[in-house]
Amino acid sequence: MSQQFITYISQVKRYSPHTVRSYQSDLEQFENYCLEAYQTSDHSSINHHIIRSWIVSLLDSGVSARSINRKISCLKSFYKFLLKKGEITSDPLLKVIAPKSQKRLPEFVKENDLDTLLNNIPFEDDFEGQRNKLIIVTFYLTGMRLSELIQIKTIDIDMSKSEVKILGKGNKQRIIPIPEYLKSEINKYLITRNTLLEELQQTSPHLFITRQGKQSYAKLVYRVINKHLAYVSTNTKKSPHTLRHSFATVMLNKGANLNAIKEILGHSSLSATQVYTHNSIEKLKTIYKQAHPRA
Repeated sequence: MSQQFITYISQVKRYSPHTVRSYQSDLEQFENYCLEAYQTSDHSSINHHIIRSWIVSLLDSGVSARSINRKISCLKSFYKFLLKKGEITSDPLLKVIAPKSQKRLPEFVKENDLDTLLNNIPFEDDFEGQRNKLIIVTFYLTGMRLSELIQIKTIDIDMSKSEVKILGKGNKQRIIPIPEYLKSEINKYLITRNTLLEELQQTSPHLFITRQGKQSYAKLVYRVINKHLAYVSTNTKKSPHTLRHSFATVMLNKGANLNAIKEILGHSSLSATQVYTHNSIEKLKTIYKQAHPRA
């Protein structure tokens, strides 16, 4: 049933490839534990005591509460799937309490540093240079996810309405506005992209492609972001998600409504967006200390 579940979250629920790989690894780890510690691979015989003992073993091994909570989320989804399929009659996860984890503040790149990157760091004026700059600009100006960016098709972009349609988590569509600067970069890139495809005698529905005319992929985008953020940032994390956090932080600092940011980011609940308010408060504290004579 494990493989059926992986196929289900991949093809039906449309989880990102990264999440699918993580869930597959977590399930294999859990099943190996049950087999070694309790000599069982039958999920109908696995109760909350066994799951709790697995969690304790993870804690004893030094696994962080954050990682354990992700593994528990995986099991919750899996056992809901088993219930739906009639493989079990009750959910053992209902009696399992997840360990509390410290909320990590999202890392972001300062607005001034991103302005420096886009205005002062030269990008090559060829296909890859224009594509790489557009990747960075798209993340920073829309806050979309990596999985969403690499799936964008040229047909999804409506220049007349200044918006792009993207497919988010859970196969949910949403519309994101695109500002004039981003439209300008898209138009410039499309000319070079289309010339490349003509030379290759190929076609592609996707906006972001490789020099070989194929759809861009996650590792390529990671390399682009990591390389260019290193010019202006000392953050330990230099990823597409860092730019997503940067977008949200800038929007909040500029006075954008939290609900509006939630809709653009595609968060299912406001609590996921509220983490950015802490960064905004920290900025206010810094300004206060610098400006107030009694601070």
